[in-house]
Amino acid sequence: MSVFRYVVPALAIAGRAAAQCSASATQTIQNAGDATALAGCQTFTGSIALATGTAGVIALNGIQEITGDLVADNVTAVTQLSGDSLTTLGGDFILNGMTVLTTLSFPRLATTKNINWVALPQLQGLSFTTGLQQTQSLLIENTQLGSLSGINLQTAASVMISNNPYLQEVNMQLGNISDALAIEANGRNIAVTFPNLEWAFNITLRNVSSISMPSLAAVNGSLGFYSNFFESVNAPNLTTVGQSLSFVSNEKLNNASFPQLTSVGGGLQVANNTDIEKIDGFPKLQTVGGALDFYGNFSDVALPSLMDVRGAFNLQSSEDLTDTCNHFQPLSGQNNVIKGTYSCSGGESTPGGSGTLPSGTNSGSGTSGSTTSSSASTAVTITGATGLLGVVAAIFGML
Repeated sequence: MSVFRYVVPALAIAGRAAAQCSASATQTIQNAGDATALAGCQTFTGSIALATGTAGVIALNGIQEITGDLVADNVTAVTQLSGDSLTTLGGDFILNGMTVLTTLSFPRLATTKNINWVALPQLQGLSFTTGLQQTQSLLIENTQLGSLSGINLQTAASVMISNNPYLQEVNMQLGNISDALAIEANGRNIAVTFPNLEWAFNITLRNVSSISMPSLAAVNGSLGFYSNFFESVNAPNLTTVGQSLSFVSNEKLNNASFPQLTSVGGGLQVANNTDIEKIDGFPKLQTVGGALDFYGNFSDVALPSLMDVRGAFNLQSSEDLTDTCNHFQPLSGQNNVIKGTYSCSGGESTPGGSGTLPSGTNSGSGTSGSTTSSSASTAVTITGATGLLGVVAAIFGML
């Protein structure tokens, strides 16, 4: 009997197995059986996508590495997605519009190129036991996640976490953010902690209940705190902000402490933080490259090291600012500390931003620089007019 009778079928089986572990374009999963068929692949070369009609439980077990993407876009009937052995995803991990997905379990996944998880309204928890440590960008939006446990990034270009109403905590070991960090509109009691973050390009925080960034030393772009719920914000090691620094509408904020900050390259804005009574958290601030714009309910502003404001300078408060305005007014002028348009006014019923007061205003009570009208009559004399015609001329002259 010829040995080729057995060799040829064996080679054919091996060829089919090899074909299952790679895809020139994308391997499409239609059902649980398609996923199970890949269990023998330690490495899958290519990308894997779930077809929109896929339903139920999909387990990509046995695969240790996928060189391409893992994608499930508008797959509305999959309830569970898992991969018990996957450690490395060379491409993007994209989940979008999976409206009934409740379980996401990749206990060994440590590295992926990008994560984009959007519109997963039933997803309440993650199972990432080893912990995801490396990804270039992380986007998590519109989920029911209460925790990001298992996502503990060491490096990332961008992190954007928004509209997750049950999320209570973000705690990562990130050392730097080369693009943007944005955390917005999550759970009202969310606590944000980045203990090792030293440098970022842009940081935006909205609707956060507490923030801790003790190691932050530099922000090359902008740093903004908007409509947050914390009472205090501290950056004990921050020395420079390359563009704007903003504190806007943080209704409970009463203390902003930036003791080492020396330079803000753009504008510095402290606006509508109703509980701030005194702005004195920038003792070493020397330079503001744009406008300095403070307005709200404060009664004092202390900037003892200020040497250069290149844009407009605006202080407005509902409280008396007599001493404050008298301190800063002598510092204004083209060749002085404050080089842009100067205005300072207290006792304002509706304190506003730069440009809402006349240029040069300096009043602790809010009345200086304003234009007043009078209803007093002004006598009009018309030479040579007498009698009735004189009276008529006089009346029309007054109108």
